[in-house]
Amino acid sequence: MILALETSCDETAAALVTEDGRILANVVSSQADLHARYGGVVPEVASRRHLELVTPVVREALGQAGTTLGDVSRVAVTQGPGLIGALLVGLSAAKALAWALRLPLVPVDHLHGHVASLFLESDPVEPPFLCLLASGGHTLLLDVRDQADYSALGTTLDDAAGEAFDKGARLLGLGYPGGDQIDRLARDGDPEEFDFPVARVPGLDFSFSGLKTALLYKVRELGPDELDRRRADLAASYQRAIVRALVGRTAAAAEQIGAERIAVVGGVAANSELRASLPEAAFAPLELCTDNAAMIASAARYSEEIPFARYLALDAYASSAA
Repeated sequence: MILALETSCDETAAALVTEDGRILANVVSSQADLHARYGGVVPEVASRRHLELVTPVVREALGQAGTTLGDVSRVAVTQGPGLIGALLVGLSAAKALAWALRLPLVPVDHLHGHVASLFLESDPVEPPFLCLLASGGHTLLLDVRDQADYSALGTTLDDAAGEAFDKGARLLGLGYPGGDQIDRLARDGDPEEFDFPVARVPGLDFSFSGLKTALLYKVRELGPDELDRRRADLAASYQRAIVRALVGRTAAAAEQIGAERIAVVGGVAANSELRASLPEAAFAPLELCTDNAAMIASAARYSEEIPFARYLALDAYASSAA
């Protein structure tokens, strides 16, 4: 049984997963309400909250699984990328647990964890496939050849798709996190009402900064009263532009590598329009789209473990090349 911790951003999570991919417990304590007043995640606030929550989420996971630390065979943890202070909380806790139990430790890349959310029971997705990873901090197209072998085909040149949703929600006067707010409001709007641009950059990369700027100018142009009347149409049109960019690049990548199957992971994978636009794709389960520790445990099944005590000097990293 693998005990995994995830603290890369504003979710404090712990999970217990068997070696064959069965989730025994998956506990996530979100800080969304705490950061909503700021319109986004404040790194120092997130780190301090992780310190308060990391032990309780481990206890809750053990309770849900009906087990004890004595049944754990190895410990896994997100090493990066993410907010460095937040990552260090989880990494320190994982090292302490592994050391106290005399167990090996498995450091996991957060992005690999998102892909590995597809490998869990009860309906694992078997490679090879093309994977669109779209979250608050990352937007990538990955050629997944097997559970431990994948390479990046394209990435974002500026904002990630989830970040574009959050910034767009802020411009529209909506709450945080923005993706869910825009998705709900867009259901009452006309996605054809405004023609927002989809950036065309070379290769298979993405760019969302121009789209965000276009929304800013449109909000200023309309003024407060008109904005109130047309907010749903703006949300629907803005969401349509983001989804169009994601779907278009994904289709181009699938054609380029001859992928017969497409999978979608990350927080943006929960978006209703994206799911409707890729009806044949395999999506991560909704409960595994946002950051969680079960996906980290899943990735640990295909990652190299570090033997007892050799991991004490292990450090976190804020960014990676995927």
